[in-house]
Amino acid sequence: MPDDIVLLAHGSGGAMSHDLIASLFIKAFQNPVLDRLDDMAVLEIGGTRLAFTTDSYVVTPIFFPGGDIGKLAVCGTINDLAMSGARPLYLSAGFILEEGFPFRDLEDIVASMQKTAARAGVQIVTGDTKVVNRGGADGIFINTAGLGRLPEGVDISGRNARVGDKVLVSGSIGDHGIAILSSRSGLEFSTRLESDCAPLNDLVARMLEVSRDIHCLRDPTRGGLSTTLNELARQSKVAIWIEESRIPV
Repeated sequence: MPDDIVLLAHGSGGAMSHDLIASLFIKAFQNPVLDRLDDMAVLEIGGTRLAFTTDSYVVTPIFFPGGDIGKLAVCGTINDLAMSGARPLYLSAGFILEEGFPFRDLEDIVASMQKTAARAGVQIVTGDTKVVNRGGADGIFINTAGLGRLPEGVDISGRNARVGDKVLVSGSIGDHGIAILSSRSGLEFSTRLESDCAPLNDLVARMLEVSRDIHCLRDPTRGGLSTTLNELARQSKVAIWIEESRIPV
């Protein structure tokens, strides 16, 4: 692969994304917080433990069965915070809009973001808007950042997997990806397949009510289950044994 240009694969969430992060971003920005390589940073400020994360969302089509780019942006950022065990509190929302983008679509996306945030008990408290020339963006890009509070006694990280731990999957794998691809490619199925994107902070809170001795949590995204498990194995320096027939698809 050429090493002098950025390729689409560098943003896929797979091996090339990992190589880019390790060889460039971590090398440039190295510090103990970043070196944990979780989907969020854990910060201690004035005796309060906070989780902080950011993510950018580009998806085609922007509306898909079960959601849209706005719902996806809010859910993704809330879930990155929740995967540390934090209670998400506040989000930012940055919009990059292409000139000519339909205002009605923007209204629907913003309404979807507010509905999803309200459902999760989170407020969108700051943001930014930029408009670029026609052809300078694929309609709309959204960046969100999130802040949450970590409860006492909770230490959940991709570095904490241990020999003997079990891998639990909370639902079927691949629903979101196939919903996007089918909508993009015009594929039809005998049953209606929808994205399962949703805020998971209430689910994580209920888990922590039962036990705070949870080692790792991860919300599988672009790279799916295989990339998620490889990341956990790499961070924790363990091997993970998978029984393929027991993976719900």
